[in-house]
Amino acid sequence: MTPSEFDSLADAMLERIARAVEESGADCDCEPEDAGVMELEFDDGSRIVVNRHSAARQIWVAARSGDYHFRWNGSEWVDTRGGGELLAVLSKLVSEQSNRAVVLR
Repeated sequence: MTPSEFDSLADAMLERIARAVEESGADCDCEPEDAGVMELEFDDGSRIVVNRHSAARQIWVAARSGDYHFRWNGSEWVDTRGGGELLAVLSKLVSEQSNRAVVLR
């Protein structure tokens, strides 16, 4: 995958995450920071940071429960350690930090 292909895929996923968070009714603010960085801020002041890591060609997620690295496998973004799909893992993390069930699609 070329750097520009990665950037396009990662940026599309960040936009999809922002829409999914907004549509889910999750109790958090979803703010794009800089190019390739998004921050979800919760009422208790905790945050989840999602960012595009171009050098590794991964999307990284930092949450209260840990850090996650997702790599494109040709059809979806998959956690390099646990194997979970990005939106499924992010749904779990947002649910944990907002203390309410949230499903991101």
